Amino acid sequence: MDALTALLHGFGVVFTPINLLFCVLGVVTGTLVGILPGIGPAATIALLLPFTYGMPPVPTLLMLAGIYYGAMYGGSTTSILVNIPGESSSVVTCFDGYQMARKGRAGAALGISAIASFLAGTGSVVGLMLLAVPLSSFGLRFGPPEYSLLMLLALTTVGFVGGGSFAKSMIMAGLGVLVSTVGLDIMTGVTRLTFGTLALMDGIDFVIVVMGLFAVAEVLTSLGGPEQQEIFRSPKRLSELLPTLTDLKVSFWPIVRGSILGFFVGVLPGAGPSIASFLSYGLERRLAKEPERFGQGAIEGVASPEAANNAAAEGALVPLLALGIPGSGVAAMILAGMILTGVRPGPFLFRDQPDLVWGLIASMYVGNVLLLIINLPMVPLLASLLRVPYYILYPVILVLATVGVYNLHGTLFDLWLLFVFGVAGFFLRKLGFPPAPAILGVVLGPLIEASVRQSLTISRGNWDIFVSSPISLFLVVLQLMVLLAPPIIRWYRSRGEDADPGFA
Repeated sequence: MDALTALLHGFGVVFTPINLLFCVLGVVTGTLVGILPGIGPAATIALLLPFTYGMPPVPTLLMLAGIYYGAMYGGSTTSILVNIPGESSSVVTCFDGYQMARKGRAGAALGISAIASFLAGTGSVVGLMLLAVPLSSFGLRFGPPEYSLLMLLALTTVGFVGGGSFAKSMIMAGLGVLVSTVGLDIMTGVTRLTFGTLALMDGIDFVIVVMGLFAVAEVLTSLGGPEQQEIFRSPKRLSELLPTLTDLKVSFWPIVRGSILGFFVGVLPGAGPSIASFLSYGLERRLAKEPERFGQGAIEGVASPEAANNAAAEGALVPLLALGIPGSGVAAMILAGMILTGVRPGPFLFRDQPDLVWGLIASMYVGNVLLLIINLPMVPLLASLLRVPYYILYPVILVLATVGVYNLHGTLFDLWLLFVFGVAGFFLRKLGFPPAPAILGVVLGPLIEASVRQSLTISRGNWDIFVSSPISLFLVVLQLMVLLAPPIIRWYRSRGEDADPGFA
């Protein structure tokens, strides 16, 4: 009852004119940031931080949080329509969302994305409200060994999200990890794989790899394919512009599972929405009766990761508010904004700053409703973009990719890298190597390396540290189950078919 009273007080804080204005400004800005590739909420918040100096803390935090979870909504738009992830957490949405667009179901994909984001976001706010302090305490029990195993588990799912050959998926994941090691060694400062090029000292940015393997490679593949004259089929009926009742029924449990998984992954500092979306997609593919549908336009492949990344975004605020520990890079930028406004997050924040905390929590309810209102009416308009002829659409995709990459550092070297990865992605697709595992490898490579090396430093080189706690031991067992379950299931089914050949 105390929480309900505090939440009602929070709504009173949000609905003051100045606070509501900044909440709306944040979610609209976040949606645009999610749509535009190469920018990202962290960079946007960093650009806005100097302008927040001297502002009241409540409207400032409402705006910064709105940018964060608004970007999770917007990131799916370009993933579905043009196969360009607006955010790293939207990479998974490309797998099935873009295939749905090619089949004339862009509207349904955009609609289920908005609905899944709304439900997951709202559910995560309830979790934030009720479980902030105990979940933060649990998150503190994760040290470097536990994070190493969690990242390794996420990387293992690459064999299930990539589709096709497990070996090819793991090869691509390894190449992604290799790309992530380019630059300075995180502990010794020694250069690795730079070939004497100064431009590679800072490594290869994730955005360059994504744009090359997805956007540029997609254009090259489509232009050289047999279906060059009709790449997309435009929606012709109202039923194709929004999810059907069947779509909603099929997507219900994936949304629920993605929301729960995403929220708990978001609570863990350093995990974030990207890992949550990959894990949820891998989980749904493993649970599906027809896993071969994934990657071909399965609506569950859009609903689950979109729910997971939105839930993780708001779950990352749990350790931030309760303990002052940012759960992601964007949460770290929000922490900087809190410090600039004179707010010190931690266990006493709920007691000392009730207007701020409960206003922020209530603003997420309001923001999720606003985002649903903004996104659903735009579905027909966005879906109509697919009527644009391919000879106009593909140059636009290349321009978006080029501008997004150039915006990173303003160097021509990045553009050369973009087209190198684009050409490499084209040939890899022709050889049957899926690009998604490489993206996951680039994302997780630095995290795995840092956690493993920290663990071995703590244990003085003793590998027993990876099975020394109940959490790490559980993760090891779970890892073995994930790897061993498929061959065991195939063997069991083959025995059943051999025993009773009369049934297919």
